Amino acid sequence: MLILKTLARSGPMHGFQIADYIQKTTEDILQVEEGSLYPALQRMLIKGWIAGEWGKTAENRRARYYQLTPEGHKQLASEMARYGRVAGAIARVLEPA
Repeated sequence: MLILKTLARSGPMHGFQIADYIQKTTEDILQVEEGSLYPALQRMLIKGWIAGEWGKTAENRRARYYQLTPEGHKQLASEMARYGRVAGAIARVLEPA
């Protein structure tokens, strides 16, 4: 969900940019490791939630840039709704008695 939301907000990004955005936005609370990020991106490519295109970074290095597809927007909406239900349920449990 965080990767999809990052791409929805920021447009095409390469993997390092995605991880960096999540880390900075969460003030270093969440860190996306390469060993988790790239397999997740590959799964999302296979499922059609994102598309990837090779390009060059600002440092002139070759990188794959990812962007959300229409199917990815649908998946993001579904995951956001599920997150809202789970967060609401947790909040009800944590309410003072």
